[in-house]
Amino acid sequence: MSESVEALEMVESFEEMDLDERLLQALQNQHFHKPTPVQAAAIPVLLDHKDLLAGAPTGTGKTAAFVLPALQYLIDNPARASSARIMILAPTRELAFQTHKVVKQLGEFLDFNSVVVTGGFNQGQQLKRLEEPYDILVATPGRLLNIMANEDLDLSQVEMVVIDEADRMLDMGQGPDVKSLIEVIPGDFQAALFSATLAGAGVRNFAEEILEDPVEIELSAPNQQSVNVQQFNYFADDIPHKQQLLKALLEDESCQSALVFCNKKERAIALTEWLQSQNVSAQVLHGDFVQAKRMERMKRFAQGRVKVMVATDVAARGLDMLNITHVINFDIPFRGDIYIHRIGRTGRGHQVGVACNLVAPFDVKNMQRIEYHLQQRLPVAKIKGLEPKIKLGKPKKAKKKPHKKKLAKKQAKKTAKK
Repeated sequence: MSESVEALEMVESFEEMDLDERLLQALQNQHFHKPTPVQAAAIPVLLDHKDLLAGAPTGTGKTAAFVLPALQYLIDNPARASSARIMILAPTRELAFQTHKVVKQLGEFLDFNSVVVTGGFNQGQQLKRLEEPYDILVATPGRLLNIMANEDLDLSQVEMVVIDEADRMLDMGQGPDVKSLIEVIPGDFQAALFSATLAGAGVRNFAEEILEDPVEIELSAPNQQSVNVQQFNYFADDIPHKQQLLKALLEDESCQSALVFCNKKERAIALTEWLQSQNVSAQVLHGDFVQAKRMERMKRFAQGRVKVMVATDVAARGLDMLNITHVINFDIPFRGDIYIHRIGRTGRGHQVGVACNLVAPFDVKNMQRIEYHLQQRLPVAKIKGLEPKIKLGKPKKAKKKPHKKKLAKKQAKKTAKK
């Protein structure tokens, strides 16, 4: 069963969804006043106890789209359980913790216990937590599979399974782990699979093995970025020029909180040190930090105690914060999908964000690849006093050298005229 978003009856408010009053109160406390398109399309389907295959770009509110129906299910079907009735799988520990945070926020007025289980933490402590009664389990597949291998995991009471960011799970090779976990669930269960893209056979084949006669919704094409993000290219002559452009953008009044991307750890560290020398409140986040340190830095950034986070792509996975006003690509990524993931860190929900790309001559090929992926040319902006000296843009096509035979014919004609 497959339905487009247009074919589904779209609701315009959370009140129309017949959600419990306690959930509506929690939504108000989190300043969720109107459902996003993916929430308006997905929540009624899940409340109707149907399986769901959902494609929507990052930053569109997917987490609440499955957390709200999961909580409503527990409200409507009260039961004493010693282990999870809802299992939510995420590809990275950062995303798992972010999802667990949303579970806590939206379940603020409910008496349900939840557990988060990921790598990077003491497994013995997590096992102790799993021995206590809980209703919702949020986890990464790898750590959960390790626990299951030691027969320390009970999935016999699972009634709903949610797989988030399935496309990234497959990219990370987690598909077999997910299937192994699902195979041990003895009873029937409702399932939902969310993905940034439904393009290609990978996600669909994966979904066929997990979902039963699912409703399918897809909000936009996989190469489209969030409409809430304004994008601009700023041309630069070299790295020092990029630094001056970056500083000017960060000092603009509209920039309240910025995530700056670098392609490599070394560049991120050096750029953070330079920003700090310029009295800019900045910190670095890269993949070499232990989990506790990474979470502490993300917390400081989320709380506004640090204005600028300079990060690599690996470190920024799972960053899901509503307060990021600007994403600035100091280094231009190599692929279009990475670019979309980066700029999706701003313009979350109904908010508007800004994405700025600092493009030097050595970045032009990457930028052209991204614009081809987006199927559009991005507007070029300038900062007064920091205009580039080098003219950049669409490179001129090189003239093809005449074929040797053509040269021979031209030479023969000249000889004949003489």
